[in-house]
Amino acid sequence: MRSWSAPKVPRLPGKARAPRLYDTGARELRQTEPGSTARMYVCGITPYDATHLGHANTYLAFDLLNRAWRDAGHDVHYTQNATDVDDPLLERAEQTGVDWQGLAAEQIELFRTDMEALRILPPREYVGVTEVVGDVAALIERLREKGATYELDGDVYFNVAAAPKFGAVSGYSEEEMLALFGERGGDPERPGKQHPLDWLLWRAERPGEPAWDSAFGRGRPGWHVECTAIALANLGSGFDVAGGGSDLIFPHHEMGACEGHVATGEWPFAKAYVHAGMVALDGEKMSKSKGNLIFVSKLRQEIDPMAVRLALLAHHYRDDWEWTPGQRDAAEARLARWRQATALPGGPDGVALLALVRDRVSDDLDTPWALAAVDAWAEAALAGDTSDPDAPALVRATVDALLGVEL
Repeated sequence: MRSWSAPKVPRLPGKARAPRLYDTGARELRQTEPGSTARMYVCGITPYDATHLGHANTYLAFDLLNRAWRDAGHDVHYTQNATDVDDPLLERAEQTGVDWQGLAAEQIELFRTDMEALRILPPREYVGVTEVVGDVAALIERLREKGATYELDGDVYFNVAAAPKFGAVSGYSEEEMLALFGERGGDPERPGKQHPLDWLLWRAERPGEPAWDSAFGRGRPGWHVECTAIALANLGSGFDVAGGGSDLIFPHHEMGACEGHVATGEWPFAKAYVHAGMVALDGEKMSKSKGNLIFVSKLRQEIDPMAVRLALLAHHYRDDWEWTPGQRDAAEARLARWRQATALPGGPDGVALLALVRDRVSDDLDTPWALAAVDAWAEAALAGDTSDPDAPALVRATVDALLGVEL
């Protein structure tokens, strides 16, 4: 599937250190140690509605990581999926009386334009699940050969008893897992399962639903195994970062990690599991199911997309936060101030600012402090400190390369 166009990223003088990140699985900040190529997989959208600020917050977080690795001298191999066949998509298509494939294609194209507008670096592979159903089925066959699956009324389940590392990613108790599994697409109460936390790998064909041929009969893949298959096919086991929103910690990343471990015998499936916080509106997490959404496509028609990006960057990527209209106003004012300052014939020491922004971004993507450093530089420039004639150009390049904001 086609990805989206990449913005040009300026080259900065010198080189940063590889960033350290909070690893959910380790429950601590850890230094990333990629080889010459850093490998990252970020779970993509289910395309049944437009991109909202919660999505943008997540993909911006991993865009920052992509930029930080590049600034540290690494190539980046980034893969992302689109879950272009799944229950929510099929349900929305039926409710609105449209073709599910057409709905998916329409929303994926809107997502692409939103990502381009926000200057998110594109993945090398942008993979629709419908393109790789055969690969997913082959992975399920590998799991079956390992004795990790069983069938129930034609559906194929992963047996949690076959996963020795189950629980290592989330650290949640079984009680917490059961509650979240039921809330997030699982079926802990289905009769006949060997354990309530066993999860669906292959859903046998139901009337009126899309289906593909497989060794298990006609049907379609379960959610978690899709990402596992795509990551393995493009990045291999032991890649550097698996990312997504914090709502993917369990069950999605927990179960995907176990599938990868059992299929390959290698642990960890990803060296680090990194998660972005949730964005709320009117006191509740922004959610398609609740309908409390701020759509990126609408917001970027009202204000400069760079102001949208700055509004997101004002929060640490791991924090949960709530969107308010005042944040939009503050971001627009900040963008105008930065552009005014970098249009001057000089400014305070630009090399010093580059070092500060690099240091903050390398420390768990600490953008609020990075923005504060640029604010201080702009304030001094606007107050009359134009001692460094090269500073405005270097600051523009710094903000572009590391924060993705075009001034």
